[in-house]
Amino acid sequence: MLICGVELSGSDAVVCLLNLDSGQFSLPESKVRKITLKKNHTREDLQEFQASFAKFLTEHDVKKVAIKERMPKGKFAGGAISFKMEAAIQLMPEVDVEVELLSSATIKSTLSAKPMPIPFSETGLKVFQEAAFVAAYVGHLAK
Repeated sequence: MLICGVELSGSDAVVCLLNLDSGQFSLPESKVRKITLKKNHTREDLQEFQASFAKFLTEHDVKKVAIKERMPKGKFAGGAISFKMEAAIQLMPEVDVEVELLSSATIKSTLSAKPMPIPFSETGLKVFQEAAFVAAYVGHLAK
């Protein structure tokens, strides 16, 4: 099954595709590393972001989206824009995919029980994609 891991950061949805087939993980090729919400954050901008995200998922035949959840308050609280982007992803009418929010506690407990099989540095992904990669990995394993 192909999962799209997502980390919402500022006005960007950083994405990483991770496939699990017959117990083997693979990283499908994708030129898209992030999908950006325009700076004005108008209704039309949100709809455009949602359409772009849906197109990306459809083009790659993604079955599930795993989003690294942001804290609603505290030192590591997510901004208002990231919550809008999360809602836009969860409410995409064009595609039929499961969307799962992964809390920091879920990510941490899953990684301690089932560590990643290879170091992130060996994946060939960009450094800023690490949290999205981890979300995709945990999305495959967390139940």
